[in-house]
Amino acid sequence: MELKDVPIFEGLTVSELKEIEPYIQFISLRKKEAVFNEGDKSDWFYIVAAGKVKITKLSQDGKELILEIVQDGELFGALAVFRGFPYPANAIAMENAKVVRILRKNLFRILDRFPILMFKITSIIGDRMKNSHETLKNIALERVESRIASLLIKLSDKSPTPGQIDIKLTKQDIAEMVGTTVETSIRTLSKFKKEGLITDKKGLHVITDKEGLEQYAN
Repeated sequence: MELKDVPIFEGLTVSELKEIEPYIQFISLRKKEAVFNEGDKSDWFYIVAAGKVKITKLSQDGKELILEIVQDGELFGALAVFRGFPYPANAIAMENAKVVRILRKNLFRILDRFPILMFKITSIIGDRMKNSHETLKNIALERVESRIASLLIKLSDKSPTPGQIDIKLTKQDIAEMVGTTVETSIRTLSKFKKEGLITDKKGLHVITDKEGLEQYAN
């Protein structure tokens, strides 16, 4: 991914992108490598350039909970950078990945020069906070079947391929995203497959009956 392909920079001219380039760093990550840990100083603003990054927290009993999966072109760590408090969660590469990072002081220089970027970023932050709130609420209040169904629908809706979840998720990943055990995740996914709601295609989950899955989600 080139700088012009990063969604928040869409609309900037070639000369404007060249102004930004000196402030941009591309870094490569190995699978399971931490971008930052909860409590780290929020010095950097990040955008995924390739691959996927998971945002996680540890539950009170020490289990990892995946709050979100950040994909190509999506930003993360922004709220902490703007507010100046430590990162409130962990960010870990789910696979070999590349991210764009911008030092906090340089980000503010860019935003002063191009105020439209501030509007884009704050809109994204608002949506992200809403999604995180919904995730935590669902974990606290909804049955596991409902949580897994909602997760599959949400990921499918973000995919460019209708009905297909373009992320290879393990049963462990799904368990961590909905706050349950791997055994319960396996049991629930098997049930959905037997009922014809989902299937697998080349290691990816495919929703075959969205209306049926929505009944569980609701």
